[in-house]
Amino acid sequence: MHTHASHGGERTSKVLRISLVATLAYIVLLVIAGIRAHSLALLSEAGHNLSDLVALLLSLVAVYLQARPPSATKTYGWHRAGVLAALVNAASLVLIAFFIFYEAVKRLRNPEPVHAGLMMGVAAVGVVMNGVIALMLYKSHRDVNIRSTLLHEIGDTVSTAAVILGGWAIMATGHYWIDPALSFGIGALILWSGFGIVRETLNILLEGTPQGIKLERVTAAICAVEGVNDVHDLHVWSIGSETAALSCHISIADIPPSVSERILREVKERLHGEFHIDHTTIQFENVVCEVAHGCVIPVSEAEHHGHSH
Repeated sequence: MHTHASHGGERTSKVLRISLVATLAYIVLLVIAGIRAHSLALLSEAGHNLSDLVALLLSLVAVYLQARPPSATKTYGWHRAGVLAALVNAASLVLIAFFIFYEAVKRLRNPEPVHAGLMMGVAAVGVVMNGVIALMLYKSHRDVNIRSTLLHEIGDTVSTAAVILGGWAIMATGHYWIDPALSFGIGALILWSGFGIVRETLNILLEGTPQGIKLERVTAAICAVEGVNDVHDLHVWSIGSETAALSCHISIADIPPSVSERILREVKERLHGEFHIDHTTIQFENVVCEVAHGCVIPVSEAEHHGHSH
């Protein structure tokens, strides 16, 4: 399993390095062409691709960190390095979107002539480049870190395709306001993709319940195991975007360890098969429990009767 993960990480790192070089070259082309064509849409694309460059770099660093093994000071390893990279990437997308909105408003007030032919040619190069990068990332490891970078690239592919259509519309109608209007559309696309990743990464960092997992279903699955009387103090959270963890207390009868081992094995099999949860901390109890401030405290039967009086 570790060999497979390592191989996947090496493949992803290679894709990210190739994408970095291609994106840097395209940014230079966009800036030069945007200035020559007086196109805000192209310059907006340069800004968007600059955020892609940072996203790719952060993802590359995160992939390296995630491959590092756990240590005495990082007992879970570096799984959340990729989550932090994704959060920074998404936050940068949101900031860039608002900057594009600001520049588009200024250009709408004072439209400038645009060289539509040059605008379309450069955008066509971007569609091919970003499309290829997005395809390579799609085939790579799909954690939230890579998905945040993939969203950057998909957004670029769609927005550069829109620039081609905008260039054609400018040539056909002569209306230069189409260029800043396109920028608004590009900014809205960037904003939408950025907020989705921000929401997902914050949920992981705040140790929220992973997407797609309902605590009621988890409780029902555990209680369905023969020998389980009750489940409480149940917590499910994400260590990284692809690694969920669980801890809980399970009430069972006062039985030999050999029997409780069978129950534990079946519980873990259900958690793995139904929810893909492999990192578990499960405590068995055969005494009455009291709940105090969110923590479950086992007490003896005698103590329980004493409290009831």
